[in-house]
Amino acid sequence: MDKVYIPQLLQQPEHSLEVDINHHLPDLETLTPIRGTITITHHNTYLEVQAEAETIVTLNCHRCLQNYNFRVSIAPQEMIWLQASPDPSSLPAEQEVGLDDLVETLPPNGYFHPKTWLYEQICLALPQRQICDPNCGGIDLVTQDDKLAPKSTIDSRWAVLGQLQRQLNQSD
Repeated sequence: MDKVYIPQLLQQPEHSLEVDINHHLPDLETLTPIRGTITITHHNTYLEVQAEAETIVTLNCHRCLQNYNFRVSIAPQEMIWLQASPDPSSLPAEQEVGLDDLVETLPPNGYFHPKTWLYEQICLALPQRQICDPNCGGIDLVTQDDKLAPKSTIDSRWAVLGQLQRQLNQSD
């Protein structure tokens, strides 16, 4: 997926370009290549970008810490305004930004990077709470030793600290 020179979109039929996707992104680890299409349409004052893509990623469950596969299917649509960038030296040091100004802009004679846009859209589609199964119980804190001598449930990662505590108690 090469970058797209925005003025060249005006030379395309219906000012639109369709990019086929069937490969991995370097900054995103996926089990399968990302497959789908991105359609970029030039509407004189803005670009309309649409995509349909899917892939499979390996996530780490936040409860049990096990890896699991997650299918990501996206169908985003975004308008990117074409606006010349102001001269940075003419901008004030501090400036209030209204909600209407929080939009994506590109220079009309610049480039659109489909690879970067696709990466961002897939990252936004990943779940914030990564849970392998709705019934996931989390880390099993009961070890084999705990079953034989039930005292208290101790995470096995604290076993070394428990040994140190026993050694200190014996030396007293």
